[in-house]
Amino acid sequence: MTRIGLRARVREDLAAAKLRDPAARGGLEIAVLYSGVHAVWAYRLSHALWVRGFRFPARFVSQLARWLTGIEIHPGARIGRRFFIDHGMGVVIGETAEVGDDVMLYHGVTLGGRTRAAGKRHPTLEDGVAVGAGAKILGPVRIGARTVVGANAVVTKDAPADSVLVGVPAKPRHRVAGDDTRALLTAPEYFI
Repeated sequence: MTRIGLRARVREDLAAAKLRDPAARGGLEIAVLYSGVHAVWAYRLSHALWVRGFRFPARFVSQLARWLTGIEIHPGARIGRRFFIDHGMGVVIGETAEVGDDVMLYHGVTLGGRTRAAGKRHPTLEDGVAVGAGAKILGPVRIGARTVVGANAVVTKDAPADSVLVGVPAKPRHRVAGDDTRALLTAPEYFI
């Protein structure tokens, strides 16, 4: 993973939000008013504490962020660059979840576990995945790059890259090259 400085990371986060949210008007508005961005910034601080062995302070920061934003990201999760949570209330990301670069989640998304056993128990989302409102991705499944998960889908099995996942339980369909992610997330046939 490429390491970048704090200022560059903040600029990158603001640019990612502006790119993915058509309602975003500018960097100052995003930095001050976007709870999804605040949750990601708090996660970065709590994760830095977590990997250095400061577990209690890391959990304290993550719980404070949860209380302030309505978004719960465990400090043990691994999250890539340019991650954006749009209208994030109710988002939950578990301890062993892994999220690639350029991933976007909408409100009510859960990256959760299905077991209390130790080890990998939360999902892995590869680069460029978009997850619609209310979707649940459960267990140690792998969601391939550039996949779109429809609103309210429940995913419990691996999905290949470049697919669209819809339904309960979700079933993958091949994604046509060039399909617009935003259009797929708002198409009525991909809702439950």
